[in-house]
Amino acid sequence: MKEYIEERAIEIANYIIEEKATVRQTAKKFGISKSTVHKDVTERLLLINPSLAREARKVLDMNKSERHIRGGLATKEKYLHQHEIMI
Repeated sequence: MKEYIEERAIEIANYIIEEKATVRQTAKKFGISKSTVHKDVTERLLLINPSLAREARKVLDMNKSERHIRGGLATKEKYLHQHEIMI
């Protein structure tokens, strides 16, 4: 594996852990795809630093379990905002 990929995987994992960031937020921050973020953390990082990979995975799993709640809140906010505009 190329050195810059290893460095990126470690940076991504640290960012996810420190910021409790989602895959989408991380992809935007680093200018890469969600697939790349996921692959870096779940596959590549396991070979480089397994303990860091496990920590990052915990955050991603927590975000995934809360995803439906955030989506519902975003939808609620959207319709509240639309209602305010109509009044």
